Amino acid sequence: MRQTRIPCLMMRGGTSKGAYFLADDLPPEGKLRDQVLLAVMGSPDARQIDGIGGANSLTSKVAIISRSNRPDADVDYLFAQVSVEQAQVDYGQNCGNILAGVGPFAIERELIRADESLTIVRIFMVNTGQIAVANVLTPGRIIEYAGDTRIDGVPGTSAPLIVEFEDIAGSSCGALLPTGNATDHFDGIEVTCIDNGMPVVLIRAADVGCTGYESPEQLDANIELKGLLESIRLQAGSLMNLGDVRARTVPKMSLIAAPRNGGAICSRTFIPHHCHVSIGVFGAVSVASACLVQGTVASSLAHTEPGDQVRLSVEHPTGEFTVELCLADGQLVGCGLVRTARLLFEGNVLIAGETWQNTGASE
Repeated sequence: MRQTRIPCLMMRGGTSKGAYFLADDLPPEGKLRDQVLLAVMGSPDARQIDGIGGANSLTSKVAIISRSNRPDADVDYLFAQVSVEQAQVDYGQNCGNILAGVGPFAIERELIRADESLTIVRIFMVNTGQIAVANVLTPGRIIEYAGDTRIDGVPGTSAPLIVEFEDIAGSSCGALLPTGNATDHFDGIEVTCIDNGMPVVLIRAADVGCTGYESPEQLDANIELKGLLESIRLQAGSLMNLGDVRARTVPKMSLIAAPRNGGAICSRTFIPHHCHVSIGVFGAVSVASACLVQGTVASSLAHTEPGDQVRLSVEHPTGEFTVELCLADGQLVGCGLVRTARLLFEGNVLIAGETWQNTGASE
């Protein structure tokens, strides 16, 4: 069988894992590229047995990267969420975990030259039009992957990688509170719809008969709850300027409760139909942001401190995620995160099918 070789780096970014490609090594935007990404991951198939996907939405992700023509960015980063069980590729959101690997990838692929000790990589997030700045440790102009920084959801430790953001409010929906309200009601349930990097619908767990401290397995087994959450999601998606979201992975749904382990808020997030074992980067930013917005369903539950730079710990099933939010005159203006990343392998992924211009050699 004729197969096409595509240069690829597999990287762990934060608590996710994905395939990283140079844009020139893939077909241009369109149906063929989507078919290629589905084949790379082995979708649609629950086990993704014929591809490199890990049979989980957290390990069925793709980063497409190129040099940027923008004066304020070094590289362009397009994120693709490849569905595991459906023939769908969604470009309608960012992924802050996969973003953590973009800076190292750009250096590995020589899209940017490493500096002597710390390399700053300015990243244009194509999906939503925002800029992120990655601070990559490069002692001796070599990426440092080893270190003593631990993040919940990842075994062991790695080198810290600081990612900073500005102006991500409303990145997908057009406004921090896309419905114009701090709270809305769907199916008789009070919710907050918010977008500070990721569209999220927050619901007090107690309002849907939960504690908010259940395990992901317990919540995934609650068919009645999942049906209610999907009903709310479909209604909220339209009002959040996302259109018909039946085939999309946004908005995420997050059950919240008072913190139990010294954090600011406790969360159980659906992405969107299965409960996340932790929480996504931008999802955590949106949940944390809701804690600081007066009148939201989170504001009365959250434990927060005043200040212009506020660190909020979002508790999740396997630990916590700390977000630093920057405020000016009481308004959210930026945030910073500590992530880690690691190069897992470098080589070629092979798929059956036709070749296209700029693709690596086929066999």
